[in-house]
Amino acid sequence: MVAFGSTQRKNVRILLVGDQGVGKTSLILSLVSEEFPEDVPPKAEEITIPANVTPEQVPTNIVDYSSTEQSDDILKEEIVKAHVICIVYAIDDEDSLERITTHWLPRIRSAVGEDQPQKPVVLVGNKVDLVDYSTINTVLGIMERFSEVESCVECSAKTLHNISEMFYYAQKALNLFQRRCFNTPLQPQILDEVKAVIQKNIPEGIYNDSVTLKGFLFLHCLFIQRGRNETTWAVLRRFGYNEQLEMCKDYLRPSLKIPPGSSTELSHRGQQFLVALFERYDKDVDGALSPEEHRMIFSTCPSTPWSYSTDIRKSCPVNENGWVTLHGWLCRWTLMTLLDVTKTMEYLAYLGFNVHENDVQLAAIHVTRERRIDLAKRQSSRSVYICHVIGPKGSGKTGLCRGFLLDDMRSLIGKEFKTNVNYCVNTVQVYGQEKHLILRDIDVKHALDPLQPQEVNCDVACLVYDTSNPRSFEYIARIYIKYYAESKIPVMLVGTKADLDERRQDYLLQPVEFCQKYKLLPPHFFSLKANKKELYVKLATMAAFPHLRQFGLMSDDPTIWWKAGLGVAAATVLGFVVLRTIQGILYPFI
Repeated sequence: MVAFGSTQRKNVRILLVGDQGVGKTSLILSLVSEEFPEDVPPKAEEITIPANVTPEQVPTNIVDYSSTEQSDDILKEEIVKAHVICIVYAIDDEDSLERITTHWLPRIRSAVGEDQPQKPVVLVGNKVDLVDYSTINTVLGIMERFSEVESCVECSAKTLHNISEMFYYAQKALNLFQRRCFNTPLQPQILDEVKAVIQKNIPEGIYNDSVTLKGFLFLHCLFIQRGRNETTWAVLRRFGYNEQLEMCKDYLRPSLKIPPGSSTELSHRGQQFLVALFERYDKDVDGALSPEEHRMIFSTCPSTPWSYSTDIRKSCPVNENGWVTLHGWLCRWTLMTLLDVTKTMEYLAYLGFNVHENDVQLAAIHVTRERRIDLAKRQSSRSVYICHVIGPKGSGKTGLCRGFLLDDMRSLIGKEFKTNVNYCVNTVQVYGQEKHLILRDIDVKHALDPLQPQEVNCDVACLVYDTSNPRSFEYIARIYIKYYAESKIPVMLVGTKADLDERRQDYLLQPVEFCQKYKLLPPHFFSLKANKKELYVKLATMAAFPHLRQFGLMSDDPTIWWKAGLGVAAATVLGFVVLRTIQGILYPFI
């Protein structure tokens, strides 16, 4: 339903509440001065952000609350006056997080009253600079239990991380549809007249003081009957349709500049939109999309972007029924965004990202910095890595790729793979951070066939040989010397079928000697029977730290991997932004 009944506010009032010491006042002062205050008063004075510096050109009042200086009655008054309430908690303080549900949300509900609409709430986790973990999973659980919680953000008043984002999403204004199409809000009197006309002709056209789909279509039929065709055309053009009622190429595929050596990933806004889409169509709330639910998601698209019966089941995690889970859903979109970002943007347009986010699909895409900069800084800034798995036929590389998707790889033992899986994508933890790793199974038809540049270039290469086959290692040894010895791409040699008797390889150097000569890590021995996942973590870690190969590491000492991870803690602040529509404040769509 389109909430024509929502008019643009003259101002937006944001109230910050939370336990003492969580950093409410510091957040406000950091926003205003753009630096962390050394001396923090018990309470910040109310501040007003002028309309000309806010995203929606609406003055924004930010109000601080102090339990030591203000009474419960004053708190109740401020809650009633506020348009949005930010509950601040300290990420390093479990008690302040727990009190969101035991104290603050019940208190806000009580102040508003049961017979009144609840105030939109934003949960704000401060002091993210003090920890190396996230509370986002806990907060998502709170959002599911309390419908008034519309958004959450983790930030730091000290480092200014996500400070502006926190207030930006709390101060968005109303009447978005009218402004989106005609660049001007409807006046309240005109809104009432429009709704009265709809109500008179189609009673079901108005529901909860908002226009339903039937009412919206009736309104446009009325425009056309009265010769106001330009109104309907203005709406159609604004939502991407041309004179042939086909979606414009520029609308589907906005121009995106990708520098050489950069890659494309889903942004936080893109991920949040896809999560909401998944949850909307998971009708039985079983955490997976059945074939019918999957078909319904893409019912507004010319076709599905992938095959559900084959592609999904072979390329990303699924449940025991072979249905894609939320985790697998995000993995599959991550894969498409890396390989074909134009296709991702096109399908996001079909699925309504432009409508719900009021922005072009570029907001759903993150372009990473160039790989040469990653190498210079000795750490990758990416969260999605592609690993090429190369080896002779029969070496077990396809099983290695398929095993990445399964909790129990042993189920693959004895299976024959008639067709290769081109790509398999899943997530791994690299020093506490979730990374997507994409395994590409390079199809080798003949041992003498040269590899193409697109088959060589990747974030990390996994060269696979069969430890039980004496003729297996020679192929990957020649591949390494020809394509990778002089490159800056990290390489891991993997000996598969490690549960079988190891055979001496018919090559001038044995695998361990080969690795010593070329200053590679010793071969990693892999077996489906062992059902261990550390290989995938190592591959992602090497992609994250491409300079590892420059260390000349000669052992599989676990402290090597620990030392490499020190750069993560020193250089990266882990932050998540989960952005939900603030109904009645942020969006005029229900």
